[in-house]
Amino acid sequence: MSRGGGKGLSLKDKLDGNELDLSLCDLNEVPVRELSDFCSLLHLVKLDLSKNRLQQLPVDFGRLINLQHLDLLNNRLVTLPVSFAQLKNLKWLDLKDNPLDPVLAKVAGDCLDEKQCKQAAAKVLQHMKAIQSEQDRQRQRKLQAEREMEKKREAEQRAKEAQERELRKREKAEEKERRRREYDAQKASKQEMEKKPKKETVQTRKPASSSRPPQPARHKHSSWSRSVLRVLLFLLFCVLCTLAACKLTELHRQPLCISVNTLYEDVLAALQNHKTLQNMLQHNSQQ
Repeated sequence: MSRGGGKGLSLKDKLDGNELDLSLCDLNEVPVRELSDFCSLLHLVKLDLSKNRLQQLPVDFGRLINLQHLDLLNNRLVTLPVSFAQLKNLKWLDLKDNPLDPVLAKVAGDCLDEKQCKQAAAKVLQHMKAIQSEQDRQRQRKLQAEREMEKKREAEQRAKEAQERELRKREKAEEKERRRREYDAQKASKQEMEKKPKKETVQTRKPASSSRPPQPARHKHSSWSRSVLRVLLFLLFCVLCTLAACKLTELHRQPLCISVNTLYEDVLAALQNHKTLQNMLQHNSQQ
């Protein structure tokens, strides 16, 4: 730590029991190295750092928890370390003639007498405790925000993993369904191939079996034709017999024979007329 004008200064010689007087030592910083560990001097009750060029106090200055009297007159201090709030036994404080932050300067006030210096100690200590509490709250909020952010990241990660598991599950289900359809298709194709030779065998046998029915049909048709022809011949025979009986026997005077003879003559007349008409038509066509 740099010092101005006091290179031969023995800091241990400045230590007197529970009191340390480092005033007018032209210090730029608290001589931590020279005292091995300045803030380990927990037994200090009174500390005089006035009339130096100190721009800041050590960060862990608050470890001097037994300090009751602190003189920081005429330095270059702007702020105090937050750990200053831990100086719970501080009873006397002088911060005059420092370029203090306006808020801190207003809190400290003057130290022109014992009463004002005690009030400065109490007010500055209270002010630094408020700053420490606010920083603690900010730190807690920051930690809380970080924890919430971490929880959010973990939740998002879990949601992402769950989504990926669901996607893999769905893909497996789709793959399983695709394989099942392929298996069913192959099975159906195999069954179709097994049935096909049987169908071909049935189809090859059908012409032989289907060629047989026409024979009974023709047989039935010819048998029916012969039966009809026999009936017609029989009827014709009966008609001829009746006609012969009505022409050649004494029955021609009977009502039945009269009707038969009349019908016979009408038929002959119709046939003659028909023959005459054909001749006329043939004659006209020749002309």
